[in-house]
Amino acid sequence: MMTANLTLDALKGLADQGEIDTVLVCLVDMQGRLMGKRFHVSNFLESGHVETHCCNYLFATDIEMATPDGYASTSWEKGYGDYVMKPDLATLRPVPWLEGTAIVLCDIIDHHTHEPVPHTPRQILKEQIRRAQGLGFTPMMATELEFFLFENSFDDIRRAGFRDLKPISGYNEDYHILQTSKEEHVMRPIRNLLVAAGVPVENSKGEAETGQAELNIRYAEALLCADHHTLAKQAIKEIADQRGHAATFMPKWHHDKVGSAAHIHQSLMASDGPAFYDGDAELTMSGTMRSYVAGLLKYSADITFFLAPYVNSYKRFLPGTFAPTKIAWSIDNRTAGYRLVGDGTKGVRIECRIPGSDINPYLACAAQLAAGLSGIEEGLTLDDPVTGDVYAMEEVPSIPHTLRAATDILRGSTMLRTAMGDWVVDHYTRAAEVEQEAFDAVVTDWEVARGFERA
Repeated sequence: MMTANLTLDALKGLADQGEIDTVLVCLVDMQGRLMGKRFHVSNFLESGHVETHCCNYLFATDIEMATPDGYASTSWEKGYGDYVMKPDLATLRPVPWLEGTAIVLCDIIDHHTHEPVPHTPRQILKEQIRRAQGLGFTPMMATELEFFLFENSFDDIRRAGFRDLKPISGYNEDYHILQTSKEEHVMRPIRNLLVAAGVPVENSKGEAETGQAELNIRYAEALLCADHHTLAKQAIKEIADQRGHAATFMPKWHHDKVGSAAHIHQSLMASDGPAFYDGDAELTMSGTMRSYVAGLLKYSADITFFLAPYVNSYKRFLPGTFAPTKIAWSIDNRTAGYRLVGDGTKGVRIECRIPGSDINPYLACAAQLAAGLSGIEEGLTLDDPVTGDVYAMEEVPSIPHTLRAATDILRGSTMLRTAMGDWVVDHYTRAAEVEQEAFDAVVTDWEVARGFERA
């Protein structure tokens, strides 16, 4: 089996042998999805590996690919011009679950200025990585991917109006080997084919609901972590579909079901080793780590939109569901928004449990870095950890519980405007407004059933 990553010479060799004929040249849009073109390998090797073009509307759409107004970056009035897609050849790799196919991820360049487009997700994360490097750190991250598998395919479910959805299992399968054995026709190829594509999958497991699974990928430098997450999410959907099943990363697909998360583990490396570790300190947390975590806590509300970008995202924040509701840190306590993991070891890190499975990993990781690095720059001190059931602690501040609330805080965030720039904050504030406006305009089934006769 082929293994990643590919050089151009290696790709040419595989093309000459007839093993690769198609190259997916992809960008990552605001929603975290892969968009792009399928190149014949000969054209990619001739010129496509240097650049290609795309419409700039791809970074000013909603999840339906509509073209809402209100974006400064592009509009009907401005004519929806082109951006340059610049392949990052370090990401070139085979796609073993698609016959004869390789993939490369692109950075986005302004066609006229030849500068990176600032509001593109990969560029936003790159800027925060650059900021960390300026402080002497390399950010290390890992994301957990939780999702639901269903008996039927995407097309069958859509044709049935998204009703009577049947998860692939009938009971809570958290760590359950018997039930997950029944799902190995989907999960085994997901693990193996991702590894063959150069995504270092560690394991998969059942999660705490019917049909819910989790995929864990080895930690990596922040940009690579986000790349791995994006490729894995694409693979999960495509491999499940190839086997007649649907996989959803919607964080709360039913009000009676536990939601899906995408926890982010994070630490910083310095030139002399892990910057979060101090063997002589309490809980082996260095002063750098304590200030970083203090920044996460101080600015959690500012960055919530990047961790919960849709109306549905906020339906997940319920007590007793392993989804957090409060902004607090704890020692290995899954009721808090932030959990200290690995104390006493050089792998000491902080896990953010707020993000849902619908995150764009580049934006979520960038937001975490923006908050944590601000804590270091401000020299913040960290309060003592909470203990016990954080859900019940009225004195602990809450995570914003609606998209509307998170949008208002995002709009006014001085920290994010300093860290990411007004242009980026205004762009994503508009994205949040568009999502809210779309939801507000719809009459839901719940409203009809509740009020049709009785109102």
